[in-house]
This record gives sequence, structure tokens and C-alpha cells, in this order.
Amino acid sequence: MKVACSWSGGKDSCLACWKAMAGGHDVRYLVNFVSTGLGKDSFHGTKAELMHMQSEAVSIPMIQRETTWDGYEKEFRDVMKRIREEGIEGLVTGDMDILEHRKWVEDMCREFDLQPLLPLWGLGREAILGEFIGAGFEAVVVCVKGDFLGEEWLGRVIDERFVVDLQDNSRSSGLDICGENGEYHSFVVDGPIFRQRISVTLGGRTWRDGYGFLDVDNARLIKKVD
Repeated sequence: MKVACSWSGGKDSCLACWKAMAGGHDVRYLVNFVSTGLGKDSFHGTKAELMHMQSEAVSIPMIQRETTWDGYEKEFRDVMKRIREEGIEGLVTGDMDILEHRKWVEDMCREFDLQPLLPLWGLGREAILGEFIGAGFEAVVVCVKGDFLGEEWLGRVIDERFVVDLQDNSRSSGLDICGENGEYHSFVVDGPIFRQRISVTLGGRTWRDGYGFLDVDNARLIKKVD
């Protein structure tokens, strides 16, 4: 089935895309929304140009739209209409278990005769992180929610040590180790669907509205050796 993948640049959308491809689906587009005037992903705060670099790295075209929070639903509908007219049959998302999110996705897909595909739905948190790491993906933490995680978590690589430390933290704070409630967001730089690796130079850290953000000062694509 020809599908598009909702893309944030983080681990969940990337893993969902990989699982959809492994299931035989043909991912024709990555779909991403950035905040008007900021040029960053509407949810993760990742720069728009970095998302395009991911698109080039995985060799899947990206549809990227600027929007405000109030205009998000309209822009989403416009994109769904476009991809349906181009023969896309389904939409892949990285949703895990928030029923409100699933209902919204299913309602939108129903409106445009698209099949919703949620490859991570119902999987355990440890299983999701274990599959992401075990498959060979590499990601760095670029955003944290200060109520749960401090500045020292910014820039950390998502690996086995990271998961253990998160599990220790969750026992006292109650955070979701996959960051499903916004505790942290990541930027994926390599993995099995990447034809080129993204080499990044990490920059400064800033805080606003209770969230910490890590800037990526420089990024470049590096061809992978077979």
C-alpha cells in the first residue's frame, strides 16, 4: 500500500516509518508541520531545514507546511487532500496509546478515505525503545520538559544506558520513558532507513515556558559505506 508518514524527526515517527516499510508498505511522503515564523517543528522544536536533511538522508520526499496552532487542522486537511489525490492510500503515525490522538487520526483518515496505520500502538514502552536501539537507530535528545528532566539530559544519545537512567528517574517522577507526554523529544541522525548519516555539531541550550531546547549549530550528510 502507498502511504505517507507523519514525521516529527524524532524516534517514534522514525520507528513507525521503518516498521511500516518492513511490513511491505511503500512510503511515498514524509509529512511535517512547522510553526509559522519560527521555522521549527510544531511539536519538537527541530529546525525545518534539519527535517529536510532527514528527508534527503532517507530518500523520501517531504511535504512540509507552516502553520499556527489555530490553523493546524486546516493545513492538515489540505495535506491529506493532496496526498489522497496523488494516490496515497494510508497514513502512518507513531502514536502509542493515547486514545484521543488515535481517534483524531482515524477521523481525519476516514474523511479522506485513508487507512490509518499505527505500528507502535499497544506496544510496551521498553519494547519500543528496545526495538529502536536494537534496529540500529541513533538519536539525540533535543528537548526536555523541566518538570521531569534537567539540562544534563539535552544532547544525550538514546541507548541502553539512557533507558536505564530513564527507568530510574521514572520511579520517582512518574515520567513516561518514551516521552509520550512530552517529557523529552529527540532528533534521529541514523538508522536502517537512512542512506546517509547526519553528522551534527551540538550548540547552546535555551529554556522557555518550562522546556529546555538544544540547538544544532551545524549538520551535514555523510555517505554510508556498505
